[in-house]
Amino acid sequence: MNPLVALESRVFTSMSLICQTLNFIVTSMFKRMYMNMPIKIGELAKRTGATVETIRYYEKERLLPEPFRSSGNYRLYNDQHMERLQFILHCRTLDMTLDEVRILLEYWDEPDKECGNVNSLLDEHIRTVEIRMNELIQLKKHLITLRQKCVSEASAKSCGILNTLADNACHK
Repeated sequence: MNPLVALESRVFTSMSLICQTLNFIVTSMFKRMYMNMPIKIGELAKRTGATVETIRYYEKERLLPEPFRSSGNYRLYNDQHMERLQFILHCRTLDMTLDEVRILLEYWDEPDKECGNVNSLLDEHIRTVEIRMNELIQLKKHLITLRQKCVSEASAKSCGILNTLADNACHK
């Protein structure tokens, strides 16, 4: 093989590796810089699916730490705010109360703390959900009974549903 061609091939391979490495470094730096850039409340809302009002409410309730302020007095949030907000929102989708979320956040903020109380909290929440499910089953039965009071279209004054609601008969 021609030594010039071999040298050219090694130089090309080296340049290619250098370009890939530089591309990786620049991309990583950009991602890190972008992810750590402070964002305004609207962007935080967009990224997490929360409303601006919800974010302000969680701040007022001290579930979210107070954000930094820009020179123009805009609220500025960072990755920690976003991570904490996502934690809160996930808890809320599980129908946890703000007090339950507050307790869970205390444990999340102290990762070395024993989690026995977290287990107890979740066990109690499960019991609360079971009670609520039984209440909803009873509500459904009442609604089905109420619906059966009117089987055809008629004038409002002879509507079995309206009359039953008026005399509270569906709960007797």
